[in-house]
Amino acid sequence: MTGSASGRLRSNFEGKGERAMRRMIGLMSIVALGFCLTAAGAEDKTPDATLRLSGGSVAAGVGVHWGGGTLNYKGKEYPIDVKGLSVGDVGVTKVEASGKVYNLSKLDDFDGNYTAAGAGLTAAGGAGAAVMKNQNGVTVELVSTTQGAKVALGAGGVEMKINK
Repeated sequence: MTGSASGRLRSNFEGKGERAMRRMIGLMSIVALGFCLTAAGAEDKTPDATLRLSGGSVAAGVGVHWGGGTLNYKGKEYPIDVKGLSVGDVGVTKVEASGKVYNLSKLDDFDGNYTAAGAGLTAAGGAGAAVMKNQNGVTVELVSTTQGAKVALGAGGVEMKINK
């Protein structure tokens, strides 16, 4: 084989390997999502509210997350701000998430620091899940999609606050 032919062949195999790896990571993310929601005791009842978030993160050991979104509670939409820190993150991502909110008996209980612990991996176009709880007992189950690459290996927390 000539040098250029073997280079194209090698490039073709590398491309297929990369696609296979992305598919495998995507499949693992979906399986992890199912385990995460089941193991966290996913609520069997109807959620009290729903949530849509978007934002980003930058991390090199300690991650900084930011964004905003909308809380839909009792037929009304409320804009929210999201800020947070995590430890053990490396990477840059753009995040879109949606979720369900449980144990929200009054709007004021939503504001607070939500915590979750776990490990995750996000590859280009990856998916993830989190179940978080705040100091008022409000539980948020989030399913997210990300663009970018990120590895997370530790506890993280997020502050969510309604813009009143």
